[in-house]
Amino acid sequence: MSGEEILVCAVQLGENFCLYFAGLECDAFCKEKILHRVLRNVNSQLLVVRPDLNMAAFEDVTDQEMKSGNGMHFNIHYYKTTTPSAGMPVAFSVQVEDKSYYMCCEKECGKMIVRFREGEVPKEIPGESNVIFFKKTFTSCSSRAFKFEYSLEQGMFLAFEEEGSLRKLILKKLSREDEVDETTKISF
Repeated sequence: MSGEEILVCAVQLGENFCLYFAGLECDAFCKEKILHRVLRNVNSQLLVVRPDLNMAAFEDVTDQEMKSGNGMHFNIHYYKTTTPSAGMPVAFSVQVEDKSYYMCCEKECGKMIVRFREGEVPKEIPGESNVIFFKKTFTSCSSRAFKFEYSLEQGMFLAFEEEGSLRKLILKKLSREDEVDETTKISF
């Protein structure tokens, strides 16, 4: 047992002599704030969501396309948590035309796939969720670049993979958390 002191105050004695305590929080994610940003990869390409093609990819975007912002301007939803050591919990959503989509991960044919589903990011998430990623600094000397670890599978990070002329958004397994892999580097 550590020398750390924990102050616990009883609130009331309930039925069957159950003791209830104040100030204790359950493991849950509660939405705290939202930032509006474009997401860029190491090549300064913007992440663009194309729900009609069921994919997201980093692309070279013209100023005119960026002004329209269709599928490019992300809402980064920050959540409060009782376990801050894992990183800052975030979820992503984006507007495409007049619809809102949220990012999630799903297992398909034994492989984890990044998907964008129509709907809103929940305000509160009572436990584990396939929409939560832990935001971590990419390296200690890079304050504006991050990597995002999938909350349900340690060591799996958002990344891009070249597929023909596309740089598709994927989940990528890193052998070590401190591994520097440029494909996982995302900046705002």
